[in-house]
Amino acid sequence: MAQKKQLQAVRDQIKSGKELTKAENTLRGLLVDSASKKNSKIWLLLCDALTKQYEQGNEKLYLKQKYDTAALFTVTRKLYDVMSRFDSLDAQPDAKGRVRAKYRAKHAEFLNSIRPNLFNGGSYFIHKKDYNTAFDYYSDYLLSANYPLFEGYDYMQKDALIPHAAYWAMFCGYKLSDADKIMQFKEQAERDTSMLNFVRQYEAEAYLIKKDTAMYVKSLQAGFEQYPNFAFFFPRLVEYYAKIGEHQKALEITERALKADSTSLLFRFAKSTALLNLGRYNECIEICKQLIKDKDTYADAYYNIGLAYFNQAIELNKDRQKYRANKEKIITLYQRSKPYMEKYRELAPTAKSKWLAPLYTIYLNLNMGKEFDEIDKLRKER
Repeated sequence: MAQKKQLQAVRDQIKSGKELTKAENTLRGLLVDSASKKNSKIWLLLCDALTKQYEQGNEKLYLKQKYDTAALFTVTRKLYDVMSRFDSLDAQPDAKGRVRAKYRAKHAEFLNSIRPNLFNGGSYFIHKKDYNTAFDYYSDYLLSANYPLFEGYDYMQKDALIPHAAYWAMFCGYKLSDADKIMQFKEQAERDTSMLNFVRQYEAEAYLIKKDTAMYVKSLQAGFEQYPNFAFFFPRLVEYYAKIGEHQKALEITERALKADSTSLLFRFAKSTALLNLGRYNECIEICKQLIKDKDTYADAYYNIGLAYFNQAIELNKDRQKYRANKEKIITLYQRSKPYMEKYRELAPTAKSKWLAPLYTIYLNLNMGKEFDEIDKLRKER
């Protein structure tokens, strides 16, 4: 009897278009009760209450009255949730095993008409930098495409926005540093060919988040093969090989990159670094001198030349038995390193960790008292 009164009050609220949120809450409260969970009347009233909320909000927007756009997106998600859940009840087989979903066509048609709000809701919340909520909208857009409710709509094949929604879902996962969210719709996102370079980037990021180094490197390699000029893959791949001491591999990567773009300063510099790490100093110096010719403020090119001369001096200095014979050559190498290291210091004054120790050693070995005292003072301040 009490439930009957509640349902009548809800019908009156829906009919008048007032207190619709109250009506919604009453109905949701009733559906918590296991005895009412399969009551179609309650579900249909909830569908009506939400539909009325949607219509009122839509009308306000149309008439340019004050209305929170986000509220329209919210009620769209609620309608998708409630109508799809009701559909599973509506599609229960009868005593003879027949499925006659009485409201499926009507509800599917209505939801299809408001479907763009799920995609637009995602865009709205990305703009607000609320990536969690944005992901939920794109997720609903994509998952609902396979709901039995939309039988015959064939969204996965016919909806051109599916790959874009999947891409933006991946983007939200990337922004949230959530590997599962990044990968959930990867296959659909791969169909968005215009953004496939970023799809490959987010995939690599997901493996990095999971600390799956093998798959991270594999995805960097695949991304680099496909997009050698894309800013993400090349530097990370070279950095990875340098970190594990695979300098020959790093050199091979730079050679492949230079085939894609032989003029790239980044690729040429990376090659010079790989050569430096392999002890192929003259080749490193040659490349860096050409880089300086092309761009005389390229600080790191000066550093690599300075280091190429410096490293040779250090290597000769290690052989104490031949020190006397090599002394003149060692001094010459320090002298050659000096102007490049000083220029690097001038161009990158904050990179003390890179230029301080070499200049200290250079000034010490060249007996440059004044310069040595200044650098020694800096060293002690650290």
